[in-house]
Amino acid sequence: MTDAGTAGVHQAVADAYRDHWALVLAATARLTRDLDLAEECVQEAYTQALAGWDSDGIPHNPAAWLVTTARRRAVDAIRRQQVLRAKLPLLAMPDQTDGGVEDLDDDIPDDRLRLVFTCCHPALAPDARVALTLRLVCGIGTGDIARAFLVSEATMAARLTRAKKKIAAARIPFRVPAAKDLSERLDAVLSVVHLLFTTGHTAPSGDQLLRADLVERAVHLCRTLHALMPDEPEVTGLLALMLVTDARRATRTDAQGRLLRLAEQDRTRWDQAAIAEGRDLVLRSMRVGRPGRYRLQAAIAALHAEAPRYDDTDWPQILTLYDALRRVWPSPVVELNRAVAVSMATDPGTALLEVTALERDPRLARYHYLPAIKADLLYRLGRFDEAAAAYRAALELTDNAAERDYLAGRLADLS
Repeated sequence: MTDAGTAGVHQAVADAYRDHWALVLAATARLTRDLDLAEECVQEAYTQALAGWDSDGIPHNPAAWLVTTARRRAVDAIRRQQVLRAKLPLLAMPDQTDGGVEDLDDDIPDDRLRLVFTCCHPALAPDARVALTLRLVCGIGTGDIARAFLVSEATMAARLTRAKKKIAAARIPFRVPAAKDLSERLDAVLSVVHLLFTTGHTAPSGDQLLRADLVERAVHLCRTLHALMPDEPEVTGLLALMLVTDARRATRTDAQGRLLRLAEQDRTRWDQAAIAEGRDLVLRSMRVGRPGRYRLQAAIAALHAEAPRYDDTDWPQILTLYDALRRVWPSPVVELNRAVAVSMATDPGTALLEVTALERDPRLARYHYLPAIKADLLYRLGRFDEAAAAYRAALELTDNAAERDYLAGRLADLS
């Protein structure tokens, strides 16, 4: 095959990895009931695709080709085992001593969502559940997951390894939870879907600000989850949050890919249907009990979306919602976002004091938004030399090209 043809195959495999990894892994895992084996077989299938598609041509349906190849490898691996039950500790045989596991295949229509629930077993630590699901189900790289958790890549790799060993050592069965157990895993599942969305909304690395495939996958999973659990208000809140936030997609960058701040975006181009749907979901979910983190975040996003102009934003109300959010979800990131609301509702000087205090929190040591927000506050206060230093600090921590260009532009303005 020509160099151009080989390049086309490499691109097709890369596209298939981005678009179909979760589907292929979930379909393979349903056969193996072993996450490690399934991941190994899927990785081998993608490797085989590089060679096979180069000689035979790119298949009409890449996802089906990959599923078939991965499952064939899984069958071969299973046949090689001398003692199936001993070698596959995740295998849950229907006639074994599980007391009749309820099969919810018809209740959970998406294989990927089924796999999310499986990875979120309560025997795993909460952070491990989220990280493992992002890696295995969503195909997100370890480095990007590490950035989402504000830890080093080596630390995250170790966590993923421990989680897999825990699954094997604890003989955790690969199965769909019974209906009575779904809510037990809900918080971890929502965290996974939310992190998947935020990773796509602003990619931790790469040339593009947005990874639309991850955003759309997260919205699809949340819609499926909402159909499964329509009376869970936090599920409703998360769906509302994603819809209202993603409604600004078309205006977050200009024609040249330059990042546009919220104040610069053309609000007439926002997706009004998504905003209306999100607003309705927020109102409905707020009627049920004490609001949790997703409903409060959705309410904040809705206030931003409802303002006809940036100057019309109801910052005092947003600050009130952040005060409620910090009570139900204590987090340094929440405190940092709240400081932005403080700067708009009161003054940037007060907000700067709060941001400076957050610099002592080790969890934000590599969070590039901390020095970026500090730089903007210093800029507004006329402390330009300090602002320049903060912009340079943010640049050192930022891997996304669009965000780097924005920060470099702000720094150039100061020069």
